[in-house]
Amino acid sequence: IGGWYDIFLGGTLRNFSRMRDLGATEESRRGQQLTIGPWIHSDPFSSVSGEVDFGTRASGAAQDLQGRILRFCDFWLKGEDNGVAEDKPVRIFVMGENVWRAEEEWPLSRSEPNLYYLHSGGKANTFSGDGYMSLDAPSSEAPDVYVYNPIDPVPTRGGSLNGAPGIMAAGAFDQRPVERRPDVLMYTTLPLEQYMEVTGPIAVTLYASTSARDTDFTAKLVDVFPDGRAVNLTDGIVRARYRTPRTPASLIEIGQVIEYTIDMSATSNLFRRGHRIRLEISSSNYPRFDRNTNTGEPIGTDSSFVPALQTIYHTSEYPSHVILPVVPRP
Repeated sequence: IGGWYDIFLGGTLRNFSRMRDLGATEESRRGQQLTIGPWIHSDPFSSVSGEVDFGTRASGAAQDLQGRILRFCDFWLKGEDNGVAEDKPVRIFVMGENVWRAEEEWPLSRSEPNLYYLHSGGKANTFSGDGYMSLDAPSSEAPDVYVYNPIDPVPTRGGSLNGAPGIMAAGAFDQRPVERRPDVLMYTTLPLEQYMEVTGPIAVTLYASTSARDTDFTAKLVDVFPDGRAVNLTDGIVRARYRTPRTPASLIEIGQVIEYTIDMSATSNLFRRGHRIRLEISSSNYPRFDRNTNTGEPIGTDSSFVPALQTIYHTSEYPSHVILPVVPRP
């Protein structure tokens, strides 16, 4: 059981998938169930996440979450024939549409990976943030640049957190206050002509260079409403020295263009007609993620801060993009 704004969402989804694939017995493999609501970590019984109320049906109380847990345990621990074996194994809440849906699997095999490529907004070599996203691959475009200064990191505004509400509130929030910063790049689609459901894992492939020996790159997926509200859905980060999983940390060469993969966990959201899809790119989301000092010194030992000039590329050679799992709908 987890939430789209739960800090442990990634682990919850991986646990379910791995148990379904690698459980020791057929009984253990088919016995897994997954429920994901629009919840923050500490309160699955509320319909409110951050600034957004997803409706009365969204709460765990309305879905009798405790009753479902007891029913599951009665089947497996007491042997009661109560229909659990016939339940579909996955229940997800589709935000935007604000409905629950039962599924046979996670991730959904019927989803189609759509590559949305980043494009320059025309302010080459300036501190710009007005780029756009489309299904058209880039050809030859000037990169976008910004300065990341760890003394003044981008402040956290919602997301998948596990902090005290008065200090670092989790959930869905309007991102416009942070989007006004010069160190946050924005790539936005045109207003959608049709509804578009995105359900599944989200990942960004980013081609970037930096003036530092080590730095971070962050990404955030946002639903932009016709009135301008920009509500966060999911986010992620990659630290340059750890860019290759399960290998020793290694610093980077200054100015070298490197391909980074940013794991943004997953979401389920219906982008409604007239809405736009936005990807924010930056280098900090603090204190959700520890800020990188950019010095390249061993973690936790340095006491200085170095600004870094960050360059984001989008060309045929370096096609930065986000992969959105689009679910076909009537």
